[in-house]
Amino acid sequence: MQFEYRGRDAQGGLQQGTLDAASQDAAAGELMRRGITPLKISSSSAGKAGASLAQLPIFQPKITLDDLVVFSRQMHALTKAGIPIIRTMRGLAETTRSPRLSEVLNDLANRLEGGVSLATAMQAHRKVFSELFIAMIHVGENTGQLDKSFLSVAQMLELERETKRRVKQAMRYPTFVLTALFAALMVVNFLVIPKFAAVFNKLGADLPWVTKLLVATSNFLINYWYLMMLVAAVVSYALAAWVKTSQGREVWDRYKLRIPIIGDLLEKITLSRFARNFANTLSAGMPVTHALTVVSDAVDNAWIAHHIRDMRTGIERGDSLLRTASASKMFTPLILQMIAVGEETGAVDEMLVSVADFYDEEVDFGLKRLAESIEPLLIVAMGVLVLILALGVFLPIWDLGRAALGKG
Repeated sequence: MQFEYRGRDAQGGLQQGTLDAASQDAAAGELMRRGITPLKISSSSAGKAGASLAQLPIFQPKITLDDLVVFSRQMHALTKAGIPIIRTMRGLAETTRSPRLSEVLNDLANRLEGGVSLATAMQAHRKVFSELFIAMIHVGENTGQLDKSFLSVAQMLELERETKRRVKQAMRYPTFVLTALFAALMVVNFLVIPKFAAVFNKLGADLPWVTKLLVATSNFLINYWYLMMLVAAVVSYALAAWVKTSQGREVWDRYKLRIPIIGDLLEKITLSRFARNFANTLSAGMPVTHALTVVSDAVDNAWIAHHIRDMRTGIERGDSLLRTASASKMFTPLILQMIAVGEETGAVDEMLVSVADFYDEEVDFGLKRLAESIEPLLIVAMGVLVLILALGVFLPIWDLGRAALGKG
């Protein structure tokens, strides 16, 4: 955004002009950095109309997972080299390809110049930096190992990116088949069946029940397609609003894990994320209860997050990690044995990394088998659809042909 400002320099002279900044606070910070005490800062008239549109969520450019991975890797390298963090932020803001990330980094630099810590500055951008991201940076600042914290964050984000990529790749074939199947249904119902129905009506033939069902379905879609789209839109909006509530999100995430074939895979992905993030927070020196609180916000599943918070409550009562993990009923006996070994040897974080590796192998195997598992269901569905269409269309033709031969 562009701002008009008026202020006084160190000698008391009046200074005025325009500058680009993410917000009024960022503009004030930039002026202070230049040695100008701001008296008035306001949005410039030339940019007000464009700024009002740009502030709408739909026009806000998103910061992708790739942007955050590159940012974390660069911060690790630069902080390890001993470059001042404010200078690092300014430099990365100028070189990043994401305009939105550039604004965020400039704002972080302004807040750092104001005397706050990096983790505190990041809390002003919770839509960009997750709770786990901020917690890891906070631990890194307090322990003097900020470069290692950025490296851990980068590795976590890279694993998350790779998992999402593999899931999308595995779902590509089923999505393509279902889309083609839906398109074929629409073509048949809107173009093919009405033609046959007109011919059968002219002949006055007594139609089989399968054909009557197809004709009735086609007529309903042709006459009430707009009503169906309206109902679908209302139901989708209501469902989305319900899922945004805490209770709705928990119920939705619970039943999402029970979807045949896919649900078990989603659960393993979530548990892998929990185990690895929990291990990283513990190895960074975070207390167990605080680590569980942070990780529960990062698993992206409200149902499993509920169990993780129950584990934290059990530990606060004095129970061991093994007992609380067993009571959650989220883990297999093999995983519980690994946690028990970790508690006995004092290397819980290392055992949790092994747990995460175990789940990652299961996820990798499940993703490879996903297409093979869904393919028979799709073939059966297509076969049933083709059978219904064939019976509905060709049975009347066969009856008419048999009647004609009988008369002949």
